[in-house]
Amino acid sequence: MTDALPAWTGDTAALRAVQDELARKVVIRDDFPKPLRTVAGFDVGFEDDGATTRAAAVLLDADTLEVIDQQVARAPTRMPYIPGLLGFRELPALLEALARLERAPDLAFIDGHGIAHPRRLGIAAHFGVATNLPCIGVARKILVGEARMALHEMRGAFTPLRDGREQIGWLLRSKPGCLPLLVSPGHRVAMPSAPELVMRFVTRYRLPEPTRLADRLASPSEDTSLTADEHAG
Repeated sequence: MTDALPAWTGDTAALRAVQDELARKVVIRDDFPKPLRTVAGFDVGFEDDGATTRAAAVLLDADTLEVIDQQVARAPTRMPYIPGLLGFRELPALLEALARLERAPDLAFIDGHGIAHPRRLGIAAHFGVATNLPCIGVARKILVGEARMALHEMRGAFTPLRDGREQIGWLLRSKPGCLPLLVSPGHRVAMPSAPELVMRFVTRYRLPEPTRLADRLASPSEDTSLTADEHAG
C-alpha cells in the first residue's frame, strides 16, 4: 500500500515516476466474478474549502441495483490539486470508504479515468492496483487522447479513444442528447468489456447507477441518505 501511496513531499516528478511503475501492474483483461453479484460506485468531494476530502462508496446488488450499503469517509486533504496526479490526492479517503463497506464489490466503478491518462494511471487504475479490485473509470471529460470517428447519437453507441496509435478507452453515448462519457479499464477489465459493463448499469440517467449514487453521496451539499426514488434509479 505504501508503494501505491507514498508520502507527499512536494516532489511531483517522483510521483510521476511512481505512476509509471504502478501502471505496469495494471491488468487489462477480464478477471472479475461471473456472474457479478455486487457492484460499487466511488466518488470524491471536498469540504472545509478543500481541507477535507470526502469519499463516498455505494454498494449495490448487481441484478436489482438495490443499495446494500453506503459509506462516507473523511480525511484531511493530503496535497493540492495537481493535474494528472489525482490518485495521490483522493486515494486515502477512497480506501477508507471501501474499508467501511460491509463487503468488497465484485466490480467497482470509479468517478474518473482508468488508463485514459498520460501515464496510464488515472484514479480508477490507481485504485485498482492499490486494492486489486476489478474496476472501470467513468469520467466526463477527456484528459488525454482523441476520438477519430464520429459518435452516433444512439443510446449505447461508443467509439475508441486513442492516444497516438494506442487505444486507451472509449467515448460512450449513455444517454441521447447528452455529452458522452469517457470510459476506460481501471484494472482486471478488458478494453472491449468496459463500455458494455457501464451500459449494463445505466438506467434513465447519463451516469451508471453506481457512480451516480456515489456522486450524490460525495457532494457535501447533499444529504447522506438516498431516497427511494434514487434507490430505484
